[in-house]
Amino acid sequence: MDMDYQTMDQAYKTSLLEVLYIRSFRYDAESGFTLTSGKKSDVYIDAKKTVLSAEGMELVGFAFFQELKHAPIDGVGGLTLGADPIAYATALVSTMNGKSLDAFVIRKEPKKHGTMQWVEGNLQPGACVAIVDDVVTTGGSTILAIQRAREAGFEVKRVIALVDREEGAAENIKKETGCKFEALFTKSDLMDLYTGQAKKMEEEKKKAEREKAKQEKPFF
Repeated sequence: MDMDYQTMDQAYKTSLLEVLYIRSFRYDAESGFTLTSGKKSDVYIDAKKTVLSAEGMELVGFAFFQELKHAPIDGVGGLTLGADPIAYATALVSTMNGKSLDAFVIRKEPKKHGTMQWVEGNLQPGACVAIVDDVVTTGGSTILAIQRAREAGFEVKRVIALVDREEGAAENIKKETGCKFEALFTKSDLMDLYTGQAKKMEEEKKKAEREKAKQEKPFF
């Protein structure tokens, strides 16, 4: 997908939602899915299928850049692995558009040699950052990322996810860290697409059945 970053409008968000739906959204009302938290859900959103695809990475980078282009920040990152491709794509697109952002990675456990550090990257204490993530449910990973970033001396200015599953993340993050949580999309956005697609398929099925009935009707 070849983009003109100077003329691109809100159509990019619609395109990204469609890619998310096609690549990452799964719905199974009968068997369901087990989430990282151990909870069961009829919806599974594997965002890595989107953010690690060529078309998805470009759209994700541009989408997060749009959210952060006026933010007073020096870098973007979050807890590995969910945040990594988002941070890389955002940093690249930002740099291509005149806002030089460094990407950083927050480890799940400290490096076992050398500096023994939690955070990888070039940012120094005092840097202002945005914490990002792919899919957020209750906000546990995002809260940990914010805490680790602050321990590294960073000032967290924005907290943004690609998808909010709407299961308490915003409230939990605000309560535990004082940060406002934002998301580009919600589970409801994807469910609306699913409902629309299911309705369309049902209408097409009924139309095909009507056409078949006409063809099979005996001629007298």
